[in-house]
Amino acid sequence: MSTIPDTVSGPVRLRLAPSPTGFLHIGSAFLALLDVAFAKQHRGQFILRIEDTDQKRFVAEAEEAIYDGLRWLGLEWSEGPDVGGDYGPYRQSERLPLYQAAAEELVKMGRAYYCWCSPERLDQMRREQQARKLPPKYDRLCLGKTEAERKQLPGYTERPVVRLLMPSEGQTTIDDLIRGPITIENALIQDTVILKSDGYPTYHLAAPYDDHAMRITHITRGEEWISSTPIHWQIFDAFGWEPPAIAHTPLLINADRSKISKRKHPWAKVSWFRDEGYLPEAVINYLGSLMVHVPDPNNPDPSIDRDIFGLDDIVRHFDLGRVDPSGKIVDLDKLNWLNGHSIRALEIGELIDKVRPFLETARLHVAGDPKLAPALALEQERIKRLKEAPEAVSFFFRDEDYDAKLLVPRGADANRALELLRASMQTVEEVAAGETGWKAPALEAAFRALAERLGLKTGKERGQLIGAGVMRVAVTGRTVGPPLFETMEILGADTVRRRMQAALEMLAGLASGAQRSAVR
Repeated sequence: MSTIPDTVSGPVRLRLAPSPTGFLHIGSAFLALLDVAFAKQHRGQFILRIEDTDQKRFVAEAEEAIYDGLRWLGLEWSEGPDVGGDYGPYRQSERLPLYQAAAEELVKMGRAYYCWCSPERLDQMRREQQARKLPPKYDRLCLGKTEAERKQLPGYTERPVVRLLMPSEGQTTIDDLIRGPITIENALIQDTVILKSDGYPTYHLAAPYDDHAMRITHITRGEEWISSTPIHWQIFDAFGWEPPAIAHTPLLINADRSKISKRKHPWAKVSWFRDEGYLPEAVINYLGSLMVHVPDPNNPDPSIDRDIFGLDDIVRHFDLGRVDPSGKIVDLDKLNWLNGHSIRALEIGELIDKVRPFLETARLHVAGDPKLAPALALEQERIKRLKEAPEAVSFFFRDEDYDAKLLVPRGADANRALELLRASMQTVEEVAAGETGWKAPALEAAFRALAERLGLKTGKERGQLIGAGVMRVAVTGRTVGPPLFETMEILGADTVRRRMQAALEMLAGLASGAQRSAVR
């Protein structure tokens, strides 16, 4: 179990603070799961805060997408913009006077100052620094000047920003709960803008201010924010606030160890997993495997972890100090395996409910068809994503076009395939008229007997008839699929006979064409 640092007093409170600039990122879902697990483990609270101060990148529908994505995953929050709470508002755009007053107070303390430098002047400064191979850093032209004094110098703009005055020497050491002590030289950090000219705060003011105001005890955020932590610690220090405990989590990365891009990688979105037919419990299982070790009680080796587990297991075994700080590769193959397991664990009625939207999207309107339940039961072992269901079961409900050449098994020709299918048609008629009824065991017994009569003694020879051979293609239009005789039982005798008759005509055409070519 994760321990609580001595500096933390009061109930454990963690927050997720996404920006509504688009969809919910899978990295944010990873953070949310970590926060929820930690909060539940210590009977604390998980808070959702919307950091919407970047108005240029604001997307109106993004906030609802964040809510939908988290709730789809089953990650609920006790306080937030949509549920309220004692420390609201929980939308930063509704807290502007608080940040503006805080910035003014920092200026009065001498811990911040106004900057009237124009964007053009700042661009020129950066170019000159690059030419001199200096680190990009504000040169403090405005520090200690009144507006009147600054106005006399080039590159002035009337609407100032507020910059935090960072120490020019010394170090800031962060006691990171995942990475241990991290020391950063203060001289490497520039005087960051904390209040923009439009009156909106930057992340560097709003985040630490709200973390204190909302009684946050633990901050978790991605490792890309490590270099920003000394800035935030200066805010806490200026106001005399005790900073929360902090942990910088590993990034989720691609197999080539590149960063997951919102533009290049569709799986950056949580909504992509839902749209592709992943089950939320499988996604939670997978994300949990990146942060927690759940021992397998059935294995005497304690180093062997379970592959399949849920949120309760994550909460029980979570230990923030044991989270590996190295980047976590998003392995879709493993997630597909986990999702297939979750799909196989569903009752057929549940599976029908979950695949219904995908069937409708594929214009396969078969929700009330009695063949759907047995068809899905037959395909359930093979489906890894719900989105695969329409393609997997479509041939149960409609005749599908296919290349006649597929009817000719490997190692045979059209005449041989025609011979096999004619014999198969006779067997089908016998079973349909027989006393055993149109059942898979009766069909299998009849076709085994047929194979014996035809002299198909080896598995390869029998495969020409049944396995990936002429019968499977004739009945399903495919070379691979679920067990053939169970498939034929579900389809019914009339559909099987009709499809076989069509296949016979296709094969007759192939055989005739082959004979004409041979004569030439």
